[in-house]
Amino acid sequence: MILKPQPLTREGFAPFGDVIETLGAGHYPINEGTTERFHDLAAVDVSEAGGRPLINIFRGQPRELPLAIRMMERHPLGSQAFIPNGPHLWLTVVAPAGNPPQPSDLRAFIAGAGQGVNYHRGVWHHPLIALEAVSDFIVVDRGGGGDNCDEYYFPEGEGILLSL
Repeated sequence: MILKPQPLTREGFAPFGDVIETLGAGHYPINEGTTERFHDLAAVDVSEAGGRPLINIFRGQPRELPLAIRMMERHPLGSQAFIPNGPHLWLTVVAPAGNPPQPSDLRAFIAGAGQGVNYHRGVWHHPLIALEAVSDFIVVDRGGGGDNCDEYYFPEGEGILLSL
């Protein structure tokens, strides 16, 4: 199966989470008009089972395409946001929350400069797929007790290939 990414849009990504970007976002001036605040861009959901928000930096090594999609992960106790800290393109592969994904459930999105995502709690997603160069991402996710990372490995021979 060949999985082709589509452009990342709020509408297309809505079943899986929030797109974090300034384009089309609500905003207003603050700090005596010297700053524009783009407000409430994602629903951070980390309080399940006494969780607390964490702010991290993930440094992704660029991946070569085509890329075999062998596994997906989900975070059942909280959302997870990825906000790029640079101009490079990157990819996200997602599947609906619930049972482990089937190949036909997967959707891929290509994110442009300035576009981040917030995966809703329980949404299946592939680990970070940086393109072009080493890329830093600000990641907001859940800290605290409980098992908050499930991994699912596709059976050998499923043959899911991500390609542009």
